[in-house]
Amino acid sequence: MNRVYLIGNLTRDPEISTTTSGISVCRMSIAVGRRFSNAEGGRDTDFFNITAWRGTADNCAKFLKKGNKIAVSGSIQTRNYEKQDGTKGFSIDIVADEVEFLSSRNDGTGEGGTVVGGSAPVSDLQPIDDDNLPF
Repeated sequence: MNRVYLIGNLTRDPEISTTTSGISVCRMSIAVGRRFSNAEGGRDTDFFNITAWRGTADNCAKFLKKGNKIAVSGSIQTRNYEKQDGTKGFSIDIVADEVEFLSSRNDGTGEGGTVVGGSAPVSDLQPIDDDNLPF
């Protein structure tokens, strides 16, 4: 089974294009921190190229920007190619089946800012009196 799940921050704005047959394709890159510290006590970061197609591509290009936190589920795709200087190259890409936006729409930094229903921060919500609930 070829399945991968990643959560990370966009390293650049998504780039959208269209194939000759009119299908949308969006390319982006995310930085994913490793779970464990390295020998120096810091945490290493891995960078992954993400490719989304069709409606997912359109939504990513429309709503995402550099710094946004996203969750991606998809598959790993590898390819060999020849560089302009004649040497061989190797690439690992993630083909996204699903992309979930984890940053809020109004959050310019790509961090925190949990929003309920797209309107009010959680800290602004008022407690509910349990005695008035119909169930």
